[in-house]
Amino acid sequence: MKFTEGFWLRNERADAHYTAEVYETKRTEHGFTALMPFQKTLARNQTIDIGALTVSFRAAAHNAVTVTLTHHAGYDAKAPLFDVRETPEESVVSETDEEICLTTGALSVRVSKADGTYQFEADGQVITRCGFRNAAYIRWDPKPASYGPDERYLSEKDCTPYMLTELTIRPDEKIYGLGERFTEFVKNGQQVDMWNEDGGTASQRAYKNIPLYLSSKGYGVFVNDPGDVSFEVGSEKAGAVGFSVKGESMTYTLFYGPDLKDVLRTYTGMTGRPALPPAWSFGLWLSTSFTTSYDEKSVTAMIDEMERRAIPLSVLYLDCFWMKEFRLCGMEWDKAVFPDPEAMLARYHARGLKVGCWINPYVAQNTAMFEEGAEKGYFLMRRDGRGVWQTDHWQYGMAIVDFTNPEARRWWQEHLRAVLRAGIDSVKLDFGERIPVDVRYADGSDPVRMHNRYTLLYNQAAFEVIEEEKGRGQAVVFSRSATVGSQRFPLHWGGDCYATYSSMAETLRGGLSFTMSGFSFWSHDISGFESTATPDLYKRWVQFGLLSSHSRLHGSTSYRVPWLFGEEACDVVRAFVQLKCRLMPYLYGLSAEAHETGVPVMRSMVLEFGDDPAVLSLEMQYMLGSALLVAPVFSEEGTARFYLPDGRWTEWFSGRTEEGGRWRSGTYDYFSLPLYVRENTLLPYGSRDDRPDYDYRKELEIRWYTPKAGEPARVRLVDMQGEPAGDLEAVWDGARLTVRSDRPMDGLRLTVLDNGRKLETVLTGRETQADYAG
Repeated sequence: MKFTEGFWLRNERADAHYTAEVYETKRTEHGFTALMPFQKTLARNQTIDIGALTVSFRAAAHNAVTVTLTHHAGYDAKAPLFDVRETPEESVVSETDEEICLTTGALSVRVSKADGTYQFEADGQVITRCGFRNAAYIRWDPKPASYGPDERYLSEKDCTPYMLTELTIRPDEKIYGLGERFTEFVKNGQQVDMWNEDGGTASQRAYKNIPLYLSSKGYGVFVNDPGDVSFEVGSEKAGAVGFSVKGESMTYTLFYGPDLKDVLRTYTGMTGRPALPPAWSFGLWLSTSFTTSYDEKSVTAMIDEMERRAIPLSVLYLDCFWMKEFRLCGMEWDKAVFPDPEAMLARYHARGLKVGCWINPYVAQNTAMFEEGAEKGYFLMRRDGRGVWQTDHWQYGMAIVDFTNPEARRWWQEHLRAVLRAGIDSVKLDFGERIPVDVRYADGSDPVRMHNRYTLLYNQAAFEVIEEEKGRGQAVVFSRSATVGSQRFPLHWGGDCYATYSSMAETLRGGLSFTMSGFSFWSHDISGFESTATPDLYKRWVQFGLLSSHSRLHGSTSYRVPWLFGEEACDVVRAFVQLKCRLMPYLYGLSAEAHETGVPVMRSMVLEFGDDPAVLSLEMQYMLGSALLVAPVFSEEGTARFYLPDGRWTEWFSGRTEEGGRWRSGTYDYFSLPLYVRENTLLPYGSRDDRPDYDYRKELEIRWYTPKAGEPARVRLVDMQGEPAGDLEAVWDGARLTVRSDRPMDGLRLTVLDNGRKLETVLTGRETQADYAG
């Protein structure tokens, strides 16, 4: 939100009060507080009739400092902050007459007593500052106060209070993250508001707003507020990121890396790390499509045709009309199209498939579930007290489950449990963004501050009951909306994109921003949700989709089965599903890493190569883990232009080695795209191409790409449950290869691939050596 009119003037509606000095300080257990008046006080009598902020600084974790600015401490925001687990380590507070400083790890915050400004420092450098007129309490639209006999006294309650902080950015600094955003990947120059909306992928609106931004200078900032946090990213003041919240208090945490992956490790350590999705979820998902007509016969025909064409299929999804029209989402099967769902699901399971179905938190009036929920008070209620809040937007007379009511939560879970016990393995959690604010919650929460937070309660309620029914390690959901903490309940997809190359690019930007915001797993509607793709676009999007963490063929008004897009489309889908299955030992190792550390599977180039200035704005290519570079093709001509960072890179499909540190371009058929392996990579390559869940150690091939003399290469192997299955280290001294493991390697094959040269050997015991001159 902008409070100024350019450089010189404030907005006439903003009564701004800026911190001017530090009047006094007080030590706390893990830091200190500072009383900062809105004007300088040269004598005691000048402390009367002025306001102030109490600003606390505390060590929240290693290399993390949390700042809380408070005006009126008695103000009740009627909603909790996000769940955060701080792990403060040893910190040091030092104080002189001029300043007070808190240090944790390599990060310090230094506060000037003279003017109340402060700066964050790390490794001997200032990384950002809250300087002159960068911290404020603002009364928006205040009414004139009066002490007259005929008018009541008007005070702060007669305005909207805001808290504002601005942190400086350098001329060459880039800002990323803030959730799944489909605008430019670099957020400089953008105003970004944290308000979940069902806006598709073509605008600044977003389904998944996360008040966390990362800086190319190696730090991140998380604003702990579930409300409509507004960010001005070099857009109100070109040299600062400003963030404001409604209310009388603001809390934010600054994390220092300097590696951005370390920032994400610390952030997810505080807000939650993802559960490990089951291995089967990484295979191909096929939906019946959103508004298409289907029944058991047509669904079975799709499965039969996928089998006939030898296209590996892992998950079948039944979209909304597994329920009867006008009865969404009453969680009752439409027996006219699925007369015996339990028997049907058992038959699909016997064919090796997992089955999911679509749900949302809205309950149509024309259902038994609505009658029961309305009678027992399980829905959001009208603010005026006249019963259940209802609308016809989406479903006739629909109500919304109130997950702040523990009884309503358990009631909804029991309805979902019955669906799971029929044989459903996973659920698609659609919607969760269209949450009104003219309502009352059972726990008294402020409905504005609950708007974004609602989806966390919704995601969690579904994930937990699936885990109870299917067992730990087998729970996975497919959610569209998200907020801070939702990363604990994977996975999420990118929402309603259009069948165009532009929308495919929007989708990728959204995914890269999302994974820069603390989320590790992400998917999207292959070939676009709205409209129907051309065969060309379908095949290009298939390449991109099957080189994402999760992969789903889905659309709105037409089926997305590949044979409707031509015979070649079937071959392309088959080839890339088979490739992904072969890559599962590598991908599942990345997933176990994400589960343990919060570092995403799919990574922006800046997350992996932050020291290379050429990657700072790259948004049309990405990394799968640290080893694989992917540059989807975004043109009908089949051309792609991409950047290879320093080092040697092996082109996957040709085996050709190319030097990095430069831009490349090429033309690609539908069975190839720019897919490169980083030098000195130990890549585990699986033995099966027909399913994602298999014994990853059996007949495993370890591919060592372009060994680098004197520099160890390492890889961690995992089994199908994500448990450690061996840590390998390989070293080449220029003449001899040595591979060591923490457990016997009998039966594993090592293949050295180096610019067309190839060496194969079988590993035995815990150490194997082989001659190799390079």
